[in-house]
Amino acid sequence: MSEEQKPVTVTILEKEYTVACNDVEREALYKSVEFLNSKLKEVKSNGKVVGSERIVVMAALNIVHEYLEYRENNQGVSDEVQDMIKRVQDKISTVLEESPE
Repeated sequence: MSEEQKPVTVTILEKEYTVACNDVEREALYKSVEFLNSKLKEVKSNGKVVGSERIVVMAALNIVHEYLEYRENNQGVSDEVQDMIKRVQDKISTVLEESPE
């Protein structure tokens, strides 16, 4: 797989943009564009926001809000996993120290 950045054209809110992207990241780029377009259409369809710039800002605020909410709700899980990994590592170290060579 190539790490070389290649130009990729994507369409966001009915406008084309060229983005440098390597082959490994291309699928993630397309998924991101699809997600962003769905959020932009959602804001636009509500009809309360007029103008491309305002639609983009409102969609960005909605996306950031969802991300922060997700991160906050899942931080505890991440902390628990880190604690479990530390306990397993400690147990492995103890067993290795106690075992005869």
